Amino acid sequence: MPHSVSPIGYVRSCFKEKFAIPRQPRLAPAARGVLELLPPFDSGDAVAGLEQVSHVWLLFLFHQALESEPRLKVRPPRLGGNRMVGVFATRSTHRPNGIGQSVVKLDGVEPGRLLLSGIDLLDGTPVLDIKPYVPYADALTDARNEMASAAPETIAIEWSQAGLRQARSEALRLGEPLVELVEQCLAQDPRPAYQKPEPERRYGAQFWDVDVRWHYPAPGRIRVLEVARTMPQPD
Repeated sequence: MPHSVSPIGYVRSCFKEKFAIPRQPRLAPAARGVLELLPPFDSGDAVAGLEQVSHVWLLFLFHQALESEPRLKVRPPRLGGNRMVGVFATRSTHRPNGIGQSVVKLDGVEPGRLLLSGIDLLDGTPVLDIKPYVPYADALTDARNEMASAAPETIAIEWSQAGLRQARSEALRLGEPLVELVEQCLAQDPRPAYQKPEPERRYGAQFWDVDVRWHYPAPGRIRVLEVARTMPQPD
């Protein structure tokens, strides 16, 4: 029987586009955001007691990946993007009902909003529910996942002098750990697993209101070239 759900709030995130978002939560501790709650959950009553919790589960919608036809098989990046497995064996964004879940760090509780870090959520993500992380029940020491038994290997990050200077300047303006955010996200190598880019090919992504440009000068290396504030859109 069809059942409708409504968001309890929306995430305001450092990630303004899907490219370069970590593929799992907590891989980029510097990734911060705010969950702004909607009425009637914004009064403070709904989050009373949550200050005793260090991490929360968020159930949310992949609002930019909703599909009318379900996918039975997907190509997970951990398998190189070339091998297909069942959708329920992965955490692919291509979900039957568009529902995702992430465990994130709870940095602060305020009436009407939660301060979060270690997120992997796009700006504007609708959140359906919040559940406290329960260590004795949620951290299973005997759990296994042979497809993803350990965190992915990271790629080395280096900076141009100008890029690092620009990033530090924008970090001061934003009051955010922008250098760490860029390094933690790019170290996950956001390009599709099957791509083997030429050194001259440039990639880019937006963090907060800052555009970051980089390339792959050699296998296993990323060089950040430029960091610049996004140009304001005309009215």
